[in-house]
Amino acid sequence: MLHAIVHAADVQDRDGGILLLATLFGQFPFLQKLFADSAYQGPIFTNALAEVLPCLKTEIVKRSDHAKGFVPLPKRWIVERTIAWLNRCRRLAKDWENLNRNALAFLTRLSQLEPRNSDFGVVERRKRESDQRQIFGNRL
Repeated sequence: MLHAIVHAADVQDRDGGILLLATLFGQFPFLQKLFADSAYQGPIFTNALAEVLPCLKTEIVKRSDHAKGFVPLPKRWIVERTIAWLNRCRRLAKDWENLNRNALAFLTRLSQLEPRNSDFGVVERRKRESDQRQIFGNRL
């Protein structure tokens, strides 16, 4: 996980995405492309992103019109898999935190941990490293 923000539930993903990107403050100048789903499509997000990070290009990952049933989408499954890993933690499955800063601290710490099963952890770590190389190249 490179960066995270915990905000109120009434903030839409599109608005929260701009808030997140605006707080990067040049920490990752090598970022060139942002993969997003259709919630980030449209002029509101595009114009706000152009103001905050003009060099960052957005690629909307869409579901194929010909796909039937469950079909993993390229790049998007990386995010979905990471969310599934985090949701395996009982504490994150329910919102027990009273303050956003506590939830953010717990999320940050949890993202640094490896899965319990060592064989599973090795496989998943290799997948994660491979995904990061695909997205960021050799700059990590």
